[in-house]
Amino acid sequence: MNEPGCLLSEKAAQRRQGIAARRSLPAEQRAAANAALCARITALSCFARAETILLYASFGGEVDLSALAETARRQGKTVAYPVCGENFTLTAAVPGADGWEVGAYGIHTPILSRARILPPEQLDLVVVPCTAFDAACRRVGMGKGYYDRFLPRCTRAVVIGAAFEGQRVEHAAAGPLDRVLDAFITEENIYRGTDKIEL
Repeated sequence: MNEPGCLLSEKAAQRRQGIAARRSLPAEQRAAANAALCARITALSCFARAETILLYASFGGEVDLSALAETARRQGKTVAYPVCGENFTLTAAVPGADGWEVGAYGIHTPILSRARILPPEQLDLVVVPCTAFDAACRRVGMGKGYYDRFLPRCTRAVVIGAAFEGQRVEHAAAGPLDRVLDAFITEENIYRGTDKIEL
């Protein structure tokens, strides 16, 4: 995934700013924002329709989707989490009992040997984190390209980003290989990346 130096530099700057913005939220404001954001996603028709969902375990100040995961499980949905592998691959794994470990980059992740693997084409809804995003639903991630490689294989999934409003930038430094998401959800707004999918 070779990109021009100027784009890489701009991404790095937006990444730093976005991480700082999400980490700087006071605890009370963060808790309220997490609750509001999870409620927004729960209210979407794509969430109601979804039987298989890929979420993530929050890390480094990311939006906490614990409440969303609990709602999904209560409704009988299958909830998977990403596991980072070699060559920047990503696997959707449904954790088994006592099936968690601290994985790559210090992220809480399912233990693959105790998990059920979901092929990406079986996912109905994918919720991804970011460091920065814009109103056109372009995303800046952590820079390794795990999701960029994985998302094209999620052929039937609605893909939405979860972020705090403070992470939004005027124009995200996205390259040609960076997928525009179907939507971004924040504690305040819903941004649509396409009108071809019902949210």
